[in-house]
Amino acid sequence: MSRVIVAPSILSADFSRIEAEVRKMEPAGAKFIHLDVMDGKFVPATTFGPDLVAKIASSAGAMIKDTHLMVEDPASLIKPFAQAGSDLITVHYESFSTDEERFACIRLIRSLGLLAGMSVKPATPAEVLLPFLPELDLVLIMSVEPGKGGQAFMPEALTKIRLIRENIAKTHRKIYLEVDGGINALTAEACVEAGADTLVAGSYLYGHEDYAQRLAGLLRL
Repeated sequence: MSRVIVAPSILSADFSRIEAEVRKMEPAGAKFIHLDVMDGKFVPATTFGPDLVAKIASSAGAMIKDTHLMVEDPASLIKPFAQAGSDLITVHYESFSTDEERFACIRLIRSLGLLAGMSVKPATPAEVLLPFLPELDLVLIMSVEPGKGGQAFMPEALTKIRLIRENIAKTHRKIYLEVDGGINALTAEACVEAGADTLVAGSYLYGHEDYAQRLAGLLRL
């Protein structure tokens, strides 16, 4: 069994046939399906809300619906996305003013029976996440600026991945270490070597007839 989890990002999918686009990834080996939610405030782009998650829930099969909230007020969206069928919700460190608010949001996610994740933008030091590791199920390192697919990988993300991996080991807990942005065969290999175990891939998979072969290549890392 692969030690790497691949999370195809529907940000790069064909939304005119989104259910089929989601459905085809599980047979290819995907364990997560990545759902990028943007509000046009925290990042310039706007994507979708809980209704789309509910629409694709049955198409996702056994894949974990990995919902990444790039929004100014994530706490207000936790329950709607939980009710829509999200299995894992990741919020951004930068969306909150205080650690008290951050901890409260993590605990809200977990109180609803979901896995809780936290992410940082490229300019935010990974060290800020360390106090939250005892209560997190996933850490997401952004290797591009959030808000747009198809960007080039920022290699400085590798240092963050190594730091978080070292500190996850100290918790003796299962915490996914996910990386998102500019993932392809070469950058994915570097991320896995640095300690990542979950790879978000959008434009590398969607839009290509050989997506299954590409995904299989990531799983072999």
